[in-house]
Amino acid sequence: MTAAELVEVEPEHWDGLLARLGVTDVYLARGYLTASSVLTAGRPALLHLAGEDGDVVFALLLRDDPADVVTPYGYGGPVAVGTRPPVAAFAGAYARWCAARAAVTSFVVYHPLFANQAQAGPTGFRASALAGTVAWPLTGDDPAAGMHKHHRRLVRRAAASGLVAAVDPAPTDLAPFVALYDATMRRAGAAPFYRFPDAYWAALLDEVPLVRVDVRDPEGALVAAVLGMGEPPWLHYHLGGAAEAGRGSGASHLALLTLAEWGRDHGHDTLHLGGGVGGQDDSLLQFKRRFAPDGLRAAAVGKAVHDPAAYARLTGAAEIDRAGFFPAYRAPR
Repeated sequence: MTAAELVEVEPEHWDGLLARLGVTDVYLARGYLTASSVLTAGRPALLHLAGEDGDVVFALLLRDDPADVVTPYGYGGPVAVGTRPPVAAFAGAYARWCAARAAVTSFVVYHPLFANQAQAGPTGFRASALAGTVAWPLTGDDPAAGMHKHHRRLVRRAAASGLVAAVDPAPTDLAPFVALYDATMRRAGAAPFYRFPDAYWAALLDEVPLVRVDVRDPEGALVAAVLGMGEPPWLHYHLGGAAEAGRGSGASHLALLTLAEWGRDHGHDTLHLGGGVGGQDDSLLQFKRRFAPDGLRAAAVGKAVHDPAAYARLTGAAEIDRAGFFPAYRAPR
């Protein structure tokens, strides 16, 4: 095989190839791409470009009508591994793959822990910076030691009021979590996208390594919960929710600290908390930064137009606007 041959990996060999390359992150795993396909109505694919001393892999979703490439809900983009991965050859090989499938555009949210936005240009994308995400190191004895004093105080408040956190490392039922999460999204006025369908929750249970932390009050009522996912070395915070009664109680802080402690005890060296809504520097990002004040990681999105003529026809615009919603013809109406 030459470095110019970009291969679409057969589904049954997907996770085995990643394991052989030492890439264990959940955002590249077939199961998570399968779950995310419920949200984007795209076909999961893993592309592999092999070189003599390294590889490039790209887990993606290929949408139809028109054909577009997106990363799964969360993070992704081309990931280079090895001493000399064939990064320079990827752009041309990927362009040919897209042309064969009549793909008009690609939109990726780069993975902050891989920091693969650094290779945006060589892999054929134009990168735009986001506000960043938070990576909480778990290598010390006490994940709470580096937390902002405000967050530590709220954890103490939660414990003093009788709130108790419990970990389910392999949940088989997400119904109570989903009800709490939906109520939280309604209260926050979240966009319709974040009201996930039943099929997504079912796919998460079936396809993704999950860990759930519940926080209950002395009467046993669920007041906060968080959902983590992934295999070592990286654990990702995925979603969370809190009851109205749990707001200001420190319940969510206790839940995330408990998730971090569980991750530390089970071989994870990092808990990736993610960033703000839509990659913004907002109150959510600031909340997460207080768990790991030195843990901010650079974040970015990447955009590519593979068929400018088709893009112009679909948008009705002569110029490609990469500053707004991309691709423009998929902007919510």
